[in-house]
Amino acid sequence: MKKNSNIVESLAAGIIQGVRRDIAKAITLVESKSSRDQELSVKLIEKILPKTGKSIRIGISGPPGVGKSTLIEALGLRLIGKGKKIAVLAVDPSSVLTFGSILGDKTRMPNLSINSQAFVRPSPSSGILGGVTDSTRESILICEAAGFDIIIVETVGVGQSEFNVAQMVDTFIVLLQPFAGDELQGVKKGILEMVDVVVINKCDGELKEQAMKCCVDYTHALSLIKQNDKTKWVVPVLKVSALQQEGLSDLWLKIVEHTAFLKQINKKKSKRIAQDEQWFWEIVTKNLIAEIKQDKSKQYVLKTILAQINDRKISVLQVAKQFIHHSCD
Repeated sequence: MKKNSNIVESLAAGIIQGVRRDIAKAITLVESKSSRDQELSVKLIEKILPKTGKSIRIGISGPPGVGKSTLIEALGLRLIGKGKKIAVLAVDPSSVLTFGSILGDKTRMPNLSINSQAFVRPSPSSGILGGVTDSTRESILICEAAGFDIIIVETVGVGQSEFNVAQMVDTFIVLLQPFAGDELQGVKKGILEMVDVVVINKCDGELKEQAMKCCVDYTHALSLIKQNDKTKWVVPVLKVSALQQEGLSDLWLKIVEHTAFLKQINKKKSKRIAQDEQWFWEIVTKNLIAEIKQDKSKQYVLKTILAQINDRKISVLQVAKQFIHHSCD
């Protein structure tokens, strides 16, 4: 017990001092599935919690090939030039055999990843859908305690990832690119309802004209969804060329404006509270399911129920309600 306590104390001290090795070790710890490591993770997060909450949390999502990593590196280096410390938590596609990260973002952000004022951490998705990992929230807290001013969470792609990332950050950005055909095709209404900034990337060369049309289309679509009143943020649609490093100042300005807007309407605190409540229910749900599956006293009941379902002798709805009632008694 004393050894475990020393490990937590040492890691917490290193994180607060901004020691990169300890930050990396801590994230590896919270990503571990070992029961011992999970217990240590809980104690570590508890220890550093008073040092968290001051960073600007940004989520960036978009389809593969849209240029997320290029944009993050260009924006990150620009902000470092303004005296900011940047942490990037990038969820990497996993190996299908080992579930390990292929560390693609270390190669896609070569200049940012070696900068002393930046911390780039690719984490394996481990087969988890949604563009984030089980431990992304803990990793955010670790980076906040380490004193990073801005934390960027980059997701794998488009889909469920938007919903998951939006529940973790202050400003949620969707990155898109101009292309031939209907730009709005396949973009779900739910995504437009939760986005804070829309960025059209690759607005250079032959794509400039298409980018202008794309911006008009998205601005019109957003005007049909968002209500223009003082309590609603008017979502901007920006044209950016990450490759040419154009439009980055406008993007950062909108992030700063959105942060100020949240404070002005007292929403930043309530947003963080809502995110913590969501996190609480996710943990409770996951652990209750795990405990039920591991509870030997319930194995016979589970087998009987599953057999009845397989034989179609009872509806799934009915048997689920009966099992919940039995488990709560």
